[in-house]
Amino acid sequence: MPVDDLNRPLGLDLDLDDRNESVREIPWGKIGLAGIGLLGAALGGFVWFTNNGMGGEPFAVARIERPAAPVAVPPLATANDVTGAINNPNRSTGAEIEAQSGVRITRQGGATPGALILQVAPEEVGLQLNPAPDRRLVERGRYGNLPRIGPDGSRALEVYARPAMTSSKLKPGSPRIALVIGGMGLNRTATVAASERLPGEVTLGFAPYGIDLEKQVALVREAGHEVILQLPMESFLTSETPGPHTMLTTATPDENLDHLRWLMSRFTGYIGVANFLGAKFTADERAFAPILRETGARGLAFFDDGTSTRTLAPTLSFNQGAPFSGADVAIDADPRPEAIDAALLKLETLARQKGLAIGFGSGLPAAVDRIARFAKTLEGRGISLTPLSATIRNQPAPTAGNQR
Repeated sequence: MPVDDLNRPLGLDLDLDDRNESVREIPWGKIGLAGIGLLGAALGGFVWFTNNGMGGEPFAVARIERPAAPVAVPPLATANDVTGAINNPNRSTGAEIEAQSGVRITRQGGATPGALILQVAPEEVGLQLNPAPDRRLVERGRYGNLPRIGPDGSRALEVYARPAMTSSKLKPGSPRIALVIGGMGLNRTATVAASERLPGEVTLGFAPYGIDLEKQVALVREAGHEVILQLPMESFLTSETPGPHTMLTTATPDENLDHLRWLMSRFTGYIGVANFLGAKFTADERAFAPILRETGARGLAFFDDGTSTRTLAPTLSFNQGAPFSGADVAIDADPRPEAIDAALLKLETLARQKGLAIGFGSGLPAAVDRIARFAKTLEGRGISLTPLSATIRNQPAPTAGNQR
């Protein structure tokens, strides 16, 4: 029967037999073979483009190599490494310390025999002084703790010292200046201000009459300053008596030694002692010699502040076996600003002439300000600022059994 497609939409009303006949006429076999061919071509293309023969399965690529030998990394040098190597009584050689700590060590002309000068960039080492008190270096006395030479021969002069480090920006053999500022401890505010303003290489001297001296000294040493104890001594002017326990030329040696032991018990951590006034006392051999003998036997240096031209300290210290250093210039003997500047210029000139010069100042705020500005410009002028301990003229240390 002819199909009226205009009245019956798209063959939906065809008979079932007619529809089955239409389905049988579709070439299914050819269509299936064509599909399989297309799938194979697609897979082949995927493998060719991706270089992946795993059929799309997930995989990972690992590079396998023979492990290399481990590289030994030397530990970073710490402040304790540096100070420990220097303060060790069984001192290592420069090459050994250099290998252990990673800093370069040089010996410079004019240095104290046996002294080690570390040449490092200042920012490379966070310097910290050895803690005080060191139990090896303390004995109990009538008035408190007294310094002594340790059973292993260690001395306060070395253990409590600040290592001498020269900037890598300076040439070997550059002139050196040491600065000692006294009068610390009498005014806590002024002491802290001086400690903060002055570079750590500046040695600070403490008078024995302040309050909380142990705490003040600890703060100063934490800031990197080594310290000395100033001993009140008799002056030619009776009006200049410093205070209690002043050592006098009219006292017996035992009386002066008793005063000395009271003074040395005021705090710990100092590398040596210095005269506080004392022009008359340091010119009297009978009174002065026993003091130098005692301090030397206790592992301390003696520093003469250079305020008296009649002092016997240089010769008597050698005779009594006491380590010694003395100031070349009294910086603020005249406290006028222009006079302080002139004294600092003289100090610099002496350093260039001799290789080393030592200056002493009183610690008055006006002087500290000018000295601080001067000290901070030394490196730029080719001069190294060094702690007092690096300038000590050393003497053979007495044995612990010979202490008095």
